[in-house]
Amino acid sequence: MSDGKSAKGINEVVEEYSDILFRYCLVILGNAQDAQDAVQETFIRYLRKSPVFDNPDHEKAWLLKVAANICRDMTRFRSKHQTVDIDDVNVFVKEREDTHIIDALMSLPEKFRSVLLLHYVEGYKTEEIAEMIKRSPSAVKMRLAKGRALLKEAYQKENY
Repeated sequence: MSDGKSAKGINEVVEEYSDILFRYCLVILGNAQDAQDAVQETFIRYLRKSPVFDNPDHEKAWLLKVAANICRDMTRFRSKHQTVDIDDVNVFVKEREDTHIIDALMSLPEKFRSVLLLHYVEGYKTEEIAEMIKRSPSAVKMRLAKGRALLKEAYQKENY
């Protein structure tokens, strides 16, 4: 390939990160087809930019940041036509008991869903999330606190 990456290299990147990117995009977009489109666009940008990374964590963070930007653009574009098919999300839940928490998470606004996912599922620190979503660390902490409260409220409604 002319971009300096071997076919095996991009295949390894796709294999390593496609699941996490898909889950992340699915939570933000609430639609499996849109999430697949966002993941595909993320890898296209990866190929076009041919970034060089110091370590795998930097590469993963870059991919998640690109995916977040793509999802944000898609959300803006489709804001008047946004639909969430919760059945699409439940297909990807590993244990059926988890569906209630997924339902509650999906009921939250995107800005809370994304920071909760990045922090609690993917293990990113608030400073790292702040850089990814272009907000201050204190704004991320506030979103995490508000998101936890909203998630608790939504989860309780689901179970009563």
